[in-house]
Amino acid sequence: MNLRHLGAAPSTRLRTTDSLGFRGSVLNTAPHIIWERPREPALAGAHMTKHIFVTGGVASSLGKGLTASSLGNLLKARGLRVTMQKLDPYLNVDPGTMNPFQHGEVFVTDDGAETDLDIGHYERFLDRELTSSANVTTGQVYSAVIAKERRGEYLGDTVQVIPHITNEIKARVRRMASSEVDVVITEVGGTVGDIESLPFLESVRQIRHEVGRDNTFVVHVSLLPYIGPSGELKTKPTQHSVAALRNIGLQPDAIVLRADRPVPTSIKRKVGLMCDVDDEAVVAAVDAPSIYDIPKVLHAEGLDAYVVRRLGLPFRDVDWTEWDELLRRVHKPAHEVTVALVGKYIDLPDAYLSVSEALRAGGFANDARVNIRWVTSDECATSDDAARQLSGVDAVCVPGGFGVRGIEGKLGALRYAREHKIPTLGLCLGLQCMVIEYARSVVGLVDANSMEFDDSTPYPVIATMADQRDVVAGERDMGGTMRLGLYPAKLAENSIVREIYGEPYVEERHRHRFEVNNEYRERLEQAGLRMSGTSPDGRLVEFVELPRDAHPYYVATQAHPEFRSRPTRAHPLFAGLVAAAIERKPEQVELPEVAAAGVPESAPAAG
Repeated sequence: MNLRHLGAAPSTRLRTTDSLGFRGSVLNTAPHIIWERPREPALAGAHMTKHIFVTGGVASSLGKGLTASSLGNLLKARGLRVTMQKLDPYLNVDPGTMNPFQHGEVFVTDDGAETDLDIGHYERFLDRELTSSANVTTGQVYSAVIAKERRGEYLGDTVQVIPHITNEIKARVRRMASSEVDVVITEVGGTVGDIESLPFLESVRQIRHEVGRDNTFVVHVSLLPYIGPSGELKTKPTQHSVAALRNIGLQPDAIVLRADRPVPTSIKRKVGLMCDVDDEAVVAAVDAPSIYDIPKVLHAEGLDAYVVRRLGLPFRDVDWTEWDELLRRVHKPAHEVTVALVGKYIDLPDAYLSVSEALRAGGFANDARVNIRWVTSDECATSDDAARQLSGVDAVCVPGGFGVRGIEGKLGALRYAREHKIPTLGLCLGLQCMVIEYARSVVGLVDANSMEFDDSTPYPVIATMADQRDVVAGERDMGGTMRLGLYPAKLAENSIVREIYGEPYVEERHRHRFEVNNEYRERLEQAGLRMSGTSPDGRLVEFVELPRDAHPYYVATQAHPEFRSRPTRAHPLFAGLVAAAIERKPEQVELPEVAAAGVPESAPAAG
């Protein structure tokens, strides 16, 4: 065949379409031949990791993170090895120092990275542990580039956004690829059109050019608003959003339309025509009753089938066995309990996203629906207030946090739960509050407190960790300097936590600066509060509890076990809490199935 006759450069290779029916840029003179750009020599014939990029348009908080996570879940269920990454356009190096009201939860990985809450979605839907490389911020990128410039690594070049910033971004994205990974799904934070996102989108364009269009796929998530007075779903915002994306040099391969009602086929066809996307690649993602319904929603729309066909990936049919049983427990559980989540940041539920999902997963493990009663800790400061807020709940969870605001309310809630024998789980600050309340109410140290809240307290039952004192004193940077990441703990024999975990040693993720003061451990234990888990050397308290003969379930950990919970594999501490709540609750009648709602049980991940 004469390549020059076809108008192709001599170096351009051609291949035939595959058996999956992939439709590429077909040459008019040869309908079964498609273009394939030459691969880099080092990659020729080698395993090629595919890259899927998820962008968002029109508005934030559409659920890009959940869409990306659900697609990852589907590809994994098809037998592919999937990992995920989030590109965040803010200038913070990480979200560790951000106000939870602004950013929501800070999710901590095994290796101690403080990351975006979407990383939690990725881990839960993929059921795999991610690392610090899963979250890239503008702050990290610029810090790395400026550090290289200071070291003279650019050899006198004028350092610019292109190519230096984009090269750093590309390196971090392509570093996720390996012979052990079939697909990397990268979510680009923010909304198309934001100034902050431009370097990331330009990097995506360059990656697509470098690794080849056959090896990349762009999913654009866009809002399809319904205009009440006219009774119409409007496509114009999506058209403008895609136009903005194409103006940057990116053509989406698929469009996910977020809507609050079913999307007619005619609307999908119009979006496909106006945005130059195959009709079968225009997918409707209508509000679902549970976030765990989303994989089935996308599968029913054919998104995963289109992706594997378009990328030429090997695959098998989706195995729904485990997920179907999960959905059965989500929608038709045998039991129902109400758990009070007593926190400082209740006005933004995303601040406790992993905690709320871990509580629900604890319910799934017990075939129970967990209804969360969001309780502002400030409203539990007195015994009467605590009784009013916690009346009728089956269990209490006191999560982590920082600062003195709301602490007296957490103490009030814990005292009420302890005295009324309501199953209770404390997390991080929740453990510290449990110790403070017990020291005040039972040990008799009325002015007991934490050094975090009162550095002049006569009874500092919670003190600064030795390696954190210079940070608290302002002599060292605050960001990224806490006790972060996975640490081991030894569990005491015949303890509740040892029984629940079923192991003598466990590992949990941490994020804190303060610890139980060893000078008060003996007095607390003599009064009945058992230190049921410590660091292997015995220096740090990791778990506390009351014996079962004193309380059915009064347990706390210095760690954040919520980060290791999965919907199909609940964390033992949360499963134990819900089990205790069910046992305490009177006999229940059969529950009705959850009705579809306009808003998912957990707010879509911000994006």
